Amino acid sequence: MTVKIIAEAGINHNGSISQAIKLIKKASEANADFIKFQIFKSENVATLKAKKSSYQKINSKDNETQLKMIKKFELKFDDFKKLKKECKKNKINFLCSPFDIESAKFLKKLDEKIIKIPSGEITNFPLLVEIGKMKKKIILSTGMSNISEIKKALKILIENGTKRDDISILHCITAYPTPLKEVNLGAINNLKKKFNINVGFSDHTKGIEIPIAAVAIGAQIIEKHITLDKNLKGPDHKSSLNPEEFKRMVSYIRNTELTIKNYSKKTQFSEQENKKIVRKSIVAKKFIKKGEFFSKDNLTVKRPGYGKSPMKWLKIIGKKAKKNYEQDEFI
Repeated sequence: MTVKIIAEAGINHNGSISQAIKLIKKASEANADFIKFQIFKSENVATLKAKKSSYQKINSKDNETQLKMIKKFELKFDDFKKLKKECKKNKINFLCSPFDIESAKFLKKLDEKIIKIPSGEITNFPLLVEIGKMKKKIILSTGMSNISEIKKALKILIENGTKRDDISILHCITAYPTPLKEVNLGAINNLKKKFNINVGFSDHTKGIEIPIAAVAIGAQIIEKHITLDKNLKGPDHKSSLNPEEFKRMVSYIRNTELTIKNYSKKTQFSEQENKKIVRKSIVAKKFIKKGEFFSKDNLTVKRPGYGKSPMKWLKIIGKKAKKNYEQDEFI
């Protein structure tokens, strides 16, 4: 299975449809498979007094409420129709994370084939029920959750109509940026073992090395934030990749995939020539006269490996030479 790479635009458009379109173009140029946006009605997401988290206060006013902040990043439903068309035009798949039921229902009307459930909604029972009923393919992000919560979310989705085989889950740490000591990539294979479904990784670390490592240990989906400029105001820009970095990450992931496709241990095509050159054969250590017994005194092993393998040493020791052998001649 080819690793699917999601460019998480999120709210890095800063509420601008033109910025969102630029992100689509850059994600396409970076060879991402999907670009993902966040769709929500602010009033359905946060209360009037909900405070921002520490990372959300970066590059924004500290006294601003969460509702006031996210309102600035809210796009209209009609904007997403335009963005989907732009994705088709730029040959990249469109993807969205709904944060409320109204937004999820809109994605259904938009005929979306895949719904991405963000980490913060993994315990949102009414939303999980609504999405489950849609019987779509689902990518479930698991930041801040434990095995029990993931199990319950899967149960709700499946009981409401979603096929188990249509669900993928993403290991995720909801911290921006995520400290390296808390990334816990080992959870990827643990989740595969626990739930027997596709598992990927939604990354919030700085840089590109951790998503590449995730692919190396088996992640089948990689999600990473993309921005036009890390210095733009907004909560997610500083933990995102710029277009050039994102393109480099995609390239390195594709190279990594090439190295892990075959799980069997066997001689590779590129090794065949070197195999004969660097392996050794049994040869005469010195002149051996016909009728003389082969022994450790008159035999040795040297390159190349075109003659008898040294693994046949014991079968040859003690036998008589059927002809004369010059020094270094293959036995």
